[in-house]
Amino acid sequence: MTIKKLAASVAAAALLASPALAEVDMSGKTIEWVIPFSETGGSAKWANFFAPLLSEELPGNPTVVVKFMPGAGSTKGANWFQEQEHEDGTLLFGTSGSTQFPYLLGDPRVRYEYSDWTPVMASGTGGVAYLNAEDGAKFDGSANNLKDIDFIYGSQGATRLDLVPLLAWEMLGMSVEPVFGIKGRGDGRLMFERGEATIDYQTSSGYLGGSMAMVNDGKAVPMMTWGALNEAGDIVRDPTFPDIPTFKEVCEATDGCETSGEAWDAWKAFFVAGFPVQKIAFLPAGTPDDVAETFSNAFDAVRNRPDFAEIAAKRVGKYEVFVGDGAKAATTTGTTVTDEAKNFVTNWLQEAYGVSLK
Repeated sequence: MTIKKLAASVAAAALLASPALAEVDMSGKTIEWVIPFSETGGSAKWANFFAPLLSEELPGNPTVVVKFMPGAGSTKGANWFQEQEHEDGTLLFGTSGSTQFPYLLGDPRVRYEYSDWTPVMASGTGGVAYLNAEDGAKFDGSANNLKDIDFIYGSQGATRLDLVPLLAWEMLGMSVEPVFGIKGRGDGRLMFERGEATIDYQTSSGYLGGSMAMVNDGKAVPMMTWGALNEAGDIVRDPTFPDIPTFKEVCEATDGCETSGEAWDAWKAFFVAGFPVQKIAFLPAGTPDDVAETFSNAFDAVRNRPDFAEIAAKRVGKYEVFVGDGAKAATTTGTTVTDEAKNFVTNWLQEAYGVSLK
């Protein structure tokens, strides 16, 4: 689904929205916002950015505390959340593409169902891949000079959001050996900082909050972003990083890399599922409409703050934020891929990493 079509579906859903319900008072309450990753990654920075703003806009100004439940590439926390039921609006759960991808691929460890949850906010993000200074000096806008280098990459797992960079690097003809098992992308960045990894990627919030400092210090060189979607559904430069080329541009400049065909179509399908609607805030099953509307209205107030665009650009990037029925439509986009893309990726995972999802 293109951004234009997504916006149209959001507008249509808004026309069907129910009338305003009675305001919910959350005075004196503490809301736990559970993130199924470590405290060092992009999801942590995303939740920590929104949490105090949400507290300011919810009626009664409750305390919003971000807590972390890493494990199994986020499926541990998502499986836990699936068992939770609404009590009084004091539990919020945040997912990312690394939670969506196992669901999309039919990972047997997944025991959660997105349709059971109530999305109240969804936001897009981007991603930046970067190299260490030595290898970055060989990067000329193509991967041609990088194909003889053996790279090491700290990975959460090939069925997580990491499949987007891993497949991209393979399409470029690069040799990238993933070290699986890290609990969050922030842990991958720490491996890179210690010299244990020689290539890395971070979502926009993680890059802005951690990796950019290494670039500014000359210790890392940005290689490419995954890009963004324009209204026609084409990949264009990421608005947060307009000076960094997209994977599409690097692919077009690299011998043997194609921006058409099965591999490209599959990569783009999972990019669309994983990034334009990358992070989603959910209330648990059974949440009453008045509570869900209260959270949606609060997030709507957050995104309409006069200073929101400025502070968001510095912390999480320049991306669309969806609320209420818009968040529901966006969630559908982020949890849907074609059978062709799924089959290609499933076969690639088996061939490249011996990962079987059957």
